[in-house]
Amino acid sequence: MSTSSAIEFRGVRKSFRFFMLSDLSLDLAPGQIMGFVGPNGAGKSTTIRLAMGLLSPDSGEVRVLGHRMPEAQAIAKRDVGYVSDEMRLFQNATVGWHLRFVASIYPGWDEQYARTLLKRFNLRPEQTVKGLSSGEQMKAVLLLALARRPKLLVLDEPTANFDPVARHEVLSEFTDVLRDESRSVLFSSHNTLDVERISDRIAFIDRGRLIDSRDKEDFLERWRRIELQVPPGATLPEIPHVVDRVTDGQFVTLTTDHFAEDTLPRLGGFVRKVHRMSLEEIFVAVVMHHREARGE
Repeated sequence: MSTSSAIEFRGVRKSFRFFMLSDLSLDLAPGQIMGFVGPNGAGKSTTIRLAMGLLSPDSGEVRVLGHRMPEAQAIAKRDVGYVSDEMRLFQNATVGWHLRFVASIYPGWDEQYARTLLKRFNLRPEQTVKGLSSGEQMKAVLLLALARRPKLLVLDEPTANFDPVARHEVLSEFTDVLRDESRSVLFSSHNTLDVERISDRIAFIDRGRLIDSRDKEDFLERWRRIELQVPPGATLPEIPHVVDRVTDGQFVTLTTDHFAEDTLPRLGGFVRKVHRMSLEEIFVAVVMHHREARGE
């Protein structure tokens, strides 16, 4: 395995009584922000636990920052910042107490950067955690991870329990921070709007299988929905790479995952409209197409 990737999975399997992660192979490159997207129960948390050394694979190999997991997790985690919606701070302690505590553990703590983030996140060291809103508490957790200057940042559903306003606030505050830093980020979520806003690469997982992984812009450029009107008796030419077809009388909607401009002339005057698809629409189409292909 290469030591240049932030995270590497090679043929990883992990079995439970009612679930199995199957032959997962995945790379997160240095400086890359990867959105790791899947429905609830798809295997996102299992994958992250394997990456964090909290689980051992049944077969295959996991490396984080070049270190084999879980054997070398103590070394790897020195340069890993981990944030999830389940993380809790000490409610009766202040934000400043948390800053001093984490700074005392990690020699790479950047005090000046922490002060900058305090201002950017509109937090004050003297604030008690129990007096913070849920959004402010998540900002504090993010600050504690970011000010360590980790080489790898793992965000596991960090906005899962937020209302829309809190989600927007948190994403707005740390999107620029992530893009300004030359760190690798794994952002796990089933919320495609969050992922589309932050990530530059997307990986889709469903029922324990990685079903696609590529640059976000590649997904957005390749997928289209094409609306057609086909008069009675007319025949559509054969169109390659159609993953879904819906017919309603004279109207036909095709979903393609390899859209190219030269596709349209083949369809003649049948074309009514071509729709760009959102990442959420693409995600649903990818999942349903792969389930159908597997007979599920």
